[in-house]
Order: sequence, then C-alpha cells, then structure tokens
Amino acid sequence: MALLARFAVVSDLHIALPHTVWDSPSRFHLVEVSIPAFEQILDHLEQVGIDFLLLPGDLVQHGERENHQWLVRRLEQLPFPVYVVPGNHDVVRSGGCDLTISLDEFVHLYQAFGYTDPGQPYYHHKLLDGLHLIGLNSNGFEANGDPFYSGWLDPAQLNWLDQQLDQLADQPTDQPTDQSSGPLTLVMLHHNALEHLPRQSRSRMGQRYMVQNASDLTQRLQTAGVPLMLTGHLHVQDVAQADQLYEVTTGSLVSYPHPYRICELTKTGNAHRLDITSHRIEAVPDWPTLQATSHQWMADRSFPFMMKLLTSKPLHLSPTEAEQYAPIMRNFWAAIAAGDGLFDFPELPPKLQRYFQSFSAIAADGQPNYVDNNATLWLKSGTASPIASSSKSATA
Repeated sequence: MALLARFAVVSDLHIALPHTVWDSPSRFHLVEVSIPAFEQILDHLEQVGIDFLLLPGDLVQHGERENHQWLVRRLEQLPFPVYVVPGNHDVVRSGGCDLTISLDEFVHLYQAFGYTDPGQPYYHHKLLDGLHLIGLNSNGFEANGDPFYSGWLDPAQLNWLDQQLDQLADQPTDQPTDQSSGPLTLVMLHHNALEHLPRQSRSRMGQRYMVQNASDLTQRLQTAGVPLMLTGHLHVQDVAQADQLYEVTTGSLVSYPHPYRICELTKTGNAHRLDITSHRIEAVPDWPTLQATSHQWMADRSFPFMMKLLTSKPLHLSPTEAEQYAPIMRNFWAAIAAGDGLFDFPELPPKLQRYFQSFSAIAADGQPNYVDNNATLWLKSGTASPIASSSKSATA
C-alpha cells in the first residue's frame, strides 16, 4: 500500500480581521476566533507535513475585500499548495461594491490557488501523479447581481465539466501499479450536492445549502466514475453516499465543534483508500474553553432556528406547540454539527420523536454508523465500496 497524498480540508473559515467583525447578537458564528484558530491549524499542518490544503468556500466573513486580501497574503506564505473555491459569503453580489469583491475579482485574487484561467471561476488541476482536482463555482446570481437562494451550476460550467471528464477518461494514470484505471479525481465545491440531513432537498431550509440542479452534477460524476466530492456551507461534519459517489462535508472553523480534517490517500492495485481523521480547535487566546463556550453559544441562540424548523415542512407545528418544544431541542443543532449523533427525545410526542431520531447516525441494519468524523473510504476507479449507509445519507 503506497501513500499517494496527505492533505487537509478546512471549511467555512469566515476570516474576519478584528475591526471588521459584525456585532450581531443572534449569529451562530464565532468569527472572533477565525484568525487565531486558522493560525493554529496551519501550525499543525506544517508539523504534520501535507501535500496540499483544500478550502471549500466561505473564506471570509461576508465578502470584505480587506479580509480576502489578508487571507491571500497568509496563504502565499505557506510551504504547501492551497486550492480554494468561492462560497456564498465570499462574493455577496456578483459585481461587488466598494468594500466587497466581485466574482471576477475573486478569481484574480486567488489565481495562485487554483485559478489558472482568469476568465472562469472554476478549474481543473493536476495535484500529483494520478490525482486530479476539479474546483467548481456553486454560486449563482440573479440578473441584478443578487445571489440565488440555493447553489447553482450554470450550463457553461457543466459543459466545461463534460470536457474535463472526457479528457480524464482518456488519460492513463501515471501510477505504475495500475495503468488501466485512470487517474483519481476529487471534486470541490461549496454547496452540498448530496443530502446530509433527512429530506434536505425537499425542505426550504435545507435547499438553501444545496445545489439546485445537483442531479446535473452527480449524474455526470457517477457516469465518469468520480467517487468523491468535498463541500462545506452546512457547517456540519457529515459523510453522505449515493450509489458510487461520496460527499464529505466539513464543519465550519468558526462554529461548534470548530473542526478540520486530515486525509491520507493510499493505493493498492486499482483501489484507493481514503483515511479521514477529524480534529478540533480546543482553545485559542481569549477563548480558553472554546469547545464548551461555543457549544453554549450555539444552544443559547438556537430558539429562532428551532422555531423555524418545527413550524416548517414536514412538521408544520403551530407556533404555540413549537414554543413548547423548542427549549427541549436547544442542543440539537450543536449535536448535528458535531456529527455522529444519536438522538432520542422522550419528552416529545411520538411523531416528533420519530422525526428527530431520523437524524441519527444509524445504519440500515439499525446499528450506529460513526463515519462523520473519522472514516475509511475505499475508492475504486468507477466504483465506491459502500459504507454502512445511515438514514441521513440519501441521494439528493
């Protein structure tokens, strides 16, 4: 078994210089910790030694040019390559304004981090022999420049993707152990293309975090035998699978549990093994009890979110009923964000109990299925060996 690559994934950094931090009493995000937490991760990655770093979007707090410029300067100092894609917080209007960047400016700023073609916000890069990365833009905009509610892959980008996949299909791997399977391709985008929560694609709240035309992407990748997507946006730790395709989404650096992932890709014959290990930022200066404080922070701000969840489809509770149950659920989203959760709320009526139990990390055989934080995924050219599929790992 040969080690092909060791790489890291850090998502939804929401980098905010101190003087730019928004003062909002209801926000879930602790953007105050973004820079010291990121610095701590970079120190760890330099000690471990990685081949590259992936950042799947929401690089800055809310499109601020000076926050982007700070991040670009910091990434330029690193001893390993970094690849990024834009998130909805990176370009808040397609044309930007005096304080925020446009999509074109994003590509220009990050040209050293994947964007070899200044004319398009997506790219294909050969990472190493036998390993390729396709970075996609899942931000869509209305004609007036306002962002779409959900993610979107425009026709021009999908046509470009078809060309890249066709070229990869004709390209033999550079690895001498197997000249028949072709290179392994990773795909990175910000919005989810698979469901990471039950009925996510059918929920108005869940659709916000997904690519609206996700099937246009997933069908192409499955046909081409691409086995892995890396995403962010949802701020949860989760691994989903649809047939032969995995999607690994990584939680946010600035919200509980402040995770990041280190992955090791090895190869035996024509099979690729991906070992995923998740880490957490336990403390940073001025936040010595970050994990406990952040968990409490999220719980204290959960009431409006839970009210919306309880009164929306498919539960449709009345506001009076929702107000009764929302306090019981104050820790629910923190447990979802942490991944590998098991949920049982005996205080709730049976219908609500069954609904929230469906979010548990349970396999089809009824046993716990802990793959959201630490997992081994076997990837083979054209196929993905199935992991025990949990109820929340359904196709979009």
